[in-house]
Parts: sequence; structure tokens; C-alpha cells
Amino acid sequence: MSTAPRSDSMRYQCGFGNQFSSEAMPGGLPRGQNSPQRHPLGLYAEQFSGTAFTVPRAEARRTWLYRIQPSAAHPRFQRLERQITGQQQGPVTPNRLRWNAFDIPAEPTDFIDGLHALASTSSAEQAEGVSIYVYTANLSMQRAFFSADGEWLIVPQQGRLRIITELGLLELKPQEIAVLPRGLKFSVELLDGAARGYLCENHGCALRLPDLGPIGSNGLANPRDFQVPHAYFEDSVQPTVLVQKFLGELWATTLGHSPFDVVAWHGNNVPYKYDLRLFNTLGTVSYDHPDPSIFTVLTSPGVVDGQANVDFVIFPPRWMVAENTFRPPWFHRNLMNEFMGLIDGAYDAKAAGFMPGGASLHNCMSAHGPDNASAEKAMAAELKPHKIEQTMAFMFETGKVLRPSYHALESPQLQSDYDVCWDGIARTFKPFDTDSQR
Repeated sequence: MSTAPRSDSMRYQCGFGNQFSSEAMPGGLPRGQNSPQRHPLGLYAEQFSGTAFTVPRAEARRTWLYRIQPSAAHPRFQRLERQITGQQQGPVTPNRLRWNAFDIPAEPTDFIDGLHALASTSSAEQAEGVSIYVYTANLSMQRAFFSADGEWLIVPQQGRLRIITELGLLELKPQEIAVLPRGLKFSVELLDGAARGYLCENHGCALRLPDLGPIGSNGLANPRDFQVPHAYFEDSVQPTVLVQKFLGELWATTLGHSPFDVVAWHGNNVPYKYDLRLFNTLGTVSYDHPDPSIFTVLTSPGVVDGQANVDFVIFPPRWMVAENTFRPPWFHRNLMNEFMGLIDGAYDAKAAGFMPGGASLHNCMSAHGPDNASAEKAMAAELKPHKIEQTMAFMFETGKVLRPSYHALESPQLQSDYDVCWDGIARTFKPFDTDSQR
């Protein structure tokens, strides 16, 4: 049974170094210490650590859980016969890649079975970098899951999700995101019968808000708009299958109780969600298209100062007012590696072929930019202020090369003619007549 309502999230001013607390029953949080000899309600104290014990205090992520049964109460895990689709990395390729949206499956498929591995920065043993998936599902999970390999950033594109976690409930809809810490147990219910979206598994430093530098103290994603859940628990002795992802493989055991039995908790290693429509978009009010870094929602720092392990960047509705400027993202070659997805509408640098639910991959120094139709339109446009509306695109940008999986390279969704969108770019070069300039 549940003794807490299955409510939406509690709103906090969330700076990610903050400490949070919640209890679903009075007396669930012990006073004065973290692990009393005997908890007043007979609960077990358990620390859930997301960082090493000795990291600097500002970097430490840990939460104390007060639960009916400790997580240690489980039998042996067995490797599952059915594994995540597409985990094997494919051959190295410098080519630009783009995929159509993956179809919702016809057969019953839950969130975990519906994962398609598209790209990763290295093999499953990686201690940094990222792995990128799309998910397609039509069945609520009847089991629980956690990943020992990294934290999960979930980006829905179609269909609402209710994510039951050890710390409480998060309801998520397209144009919202959720971040689930490494090792957190959860289950995903589908609220609309079918769901599709994107997933970035971050193997490196935990995601946090980017520094604002010269921008100052305000702008981009505001800390107060992030939400963490109320405590919620299930007091059940019904058998529950628990699946874990360990070095890229799925293993399972059966518990004699619900894993969602945390009555109270406090700490900062917590799940959270954010509404992308609340992002405070910045941009030029004079000339030139600014770097996409000003659209960063969350970042995971890398080993090179200023070069992220992964940035989560969005391209939301926004005003364009730059004068004498080619307004779409300029043609460029980049040290970073860019995986893009489209949640809603159209992307302003692509006239066709990049549809909601689709994806593209442009790796290190891969030349890309607006397609031919978008470039011609931008060069001919009357530069009045106008608003880009009904759109939401995003990018997982990482300092490490993303290798597509064999599954991604062999899938029917891969567009074999992606390069054609740059065909026929007109020669507009008009050299001066040097004689007439004398």
C-alpha cells in the first residue's frame, strides 16, 4: 500500500549543491544524526552516494534514505537473455548522419526493452563520456530498474511518463526533462499508451547548472524552476523484479518487497525535472549569431578546462533581431561532437528531413550548417525582428567522439541521402573588377 499521495513534484530553489529533505510519514526523518541505533519507526538508514567520499564538499552528492527494507536484501543477479538493442559500437566513420523517427513497436514493449542504442563515446566500461539512446514503448514497466553505469537524462518527445523513483514521483511530458542519478531505482509508467524520446546516459561528472561568467547572475535555466519529488513509499511484500544495467549488460533479481519503500530522505543526490519552456533564452541584439553555448541548460564538466564531458543545449522559441546578419546557425566545423534531436516543430537551420523524433550526428570537425534551402532563404530575408515559434530542438554536445552503433548504422531509419541537403549550394562569389577600382 502507499501512505503518500501519488502527487506531482515539489518545487524547490535547486542549486544542485543544496540539501533537500522530505518525509511521507511524520517521524521518518531522524533528528540530530543520520544513522540512529534504532530508528523511531523501525526503518533502516541507507546512504546513497553519487560521488566518492573524499571529493571536495562542493562536489559531493549523497542522500540518506530511511526505508522499510535495506537495498542489500536481495538474492543473486542473473544476466538477462534479452539485452538492450544496439549496444555494440559500429565502425569508425567521419560522415554526417541523420535518422528518421523510430516507430512505436507493435508488440508489447516497456521502457527498458524499448531502448535503442544509437551512439557512445567508448565501450560500456567507460568512466567518462556518454551513451545516447532513443526509447520507444507502449507498455508500462512491471519491474524496477537502475543503471550502475551513469546518470540518465530523459528527454520525452511523445507521450507523458510517470517515473516512480525511490525518492518519489516525477510526472514528465514532452518539453520537460528528468535527470535520474546513477544507481537510483525507478520504474516508468506510460500515461498515454505509447511513448518515444531520447536518453543521454552520462558516465562522467554529474550534471549541474553551467557557470554564467560575463552573463552575470541571471539567465538561462533558473535554479528555482527545477523540481524534486516528495517522499513516496510502497509498503508491499509482493515479488518485484529488479533489473540493473552493469557495464552495458542487463542483470535481474527478484525482490520479496517493493524497492520503492523509502519513507523519508535528505540529501542532494536526488532525481529532478525541469520544464524547457521556462528557459530564459539570451541572444544578440546587435549583429551575428552567438555561439550555441548560450543555450546550455545543464553541463557535465570534462577533464579539459572549459570543454564539457557533455552539455545539454536547447533551441527554444526566441526572437531574432540581429542586423546585417545571416541569422541561422552559421556554417561551421567544431572540436565538439554534436548529437541533435527534435522534440517539436521545425528546426530553423533545416528546411526538411529533420522531423520530431528524428536525430542527427555531426562529429569532431565534421562540416555542417544550414541546408541549401535554409541558407538561400536566410540570405534573401528581409531582416525585420521576427520570432521563431512552435519549435524545440536540443543537442547533446560532448568533447569525445561519438561512435554510432551497428544497430544505428544498419537501421532503416538512417537517411542514406542526408548529404544531398547541401547539394546545389549556389556560387554567389562576385569578385571586384580590379580595373574599375583603380
